[in-house]
Amino acid sequence: MGFRLIIGNKNYSSWSLRAWLFLTESGLAFEEVRLPLFTEAWQQISQYSPARRVPVLMDGAIAVWDSSAIYGYVRSQHPRAIGWPTDQKAQAIARSIAAEMHSGFFGIREQLPQNVRARVPVERANLQTSTQQEISRVEQMWTQAYDTYGGPWLFGDFSIADVVYAPVALRFVTYEIQLMPTARAFVDAVKALPSIQAWAKASAAESEAISFIDQLHIADDSE
Repeated sequence: MGFRLIIGNKNYSSWSLRAWLFLTESGLAFEEVRLPLFTEAWQQISQYSPARRVPVLMDGAIAVWDSSAIYGYVRSQHPRAIGWPTDQKAQAIARSIAAEMHSGFFGIREQLPQNVRARVPVERANLQTSTQQEISRVEQMWTQAYDTYGGPWLFGDFSIADVVYAPVALRFVTYEIQLMPTARAFVDAVKALPSIQAWAKASAAESEAISFIDQLHIADDSE
């Protein structure tokens, strides 16, 4: 029995995208089980995860939830799956910025939620100050990585760090966030991935809508 990956809506679930992209770019076969958020189907999530969150990787009777746990579990069985940079210093930085994304950037998450099929132009100056600072931090990380390792990905070859930041790049596409040229190069690289294009196509075909995301209103600090 192979892997099964339990995900939410492709249009809205950024953590689902990370696990899906990791498995897809690793060239591993898996069955996709989609449980759209806020629907009757979503109630099935308790069958897979006590945390009631996606993604969840099923390996027979074994359930692995949380994207970071999924990367580690899969790599323990498939060492050739997408991993970390081999250079020790690069790996330390890659792990650190991945952890920074995993545990932070709440302003970006709240004010720029994943909505792959939408295009909602947003001026950075109209975002909360903390969110503007988070965007600047992401730009700084991407730019330093490109300047140090030369691309085409953050640490040269495609790694887990790129998996982690791919959904952030797509958020910047959705909200047409203006970025520095080097940071924009990473966004363009993500957009060009055939796997990302397939995900975006599937997102556009989904029938579900989450109104509080689709009708997002960006309030600035003065409001």
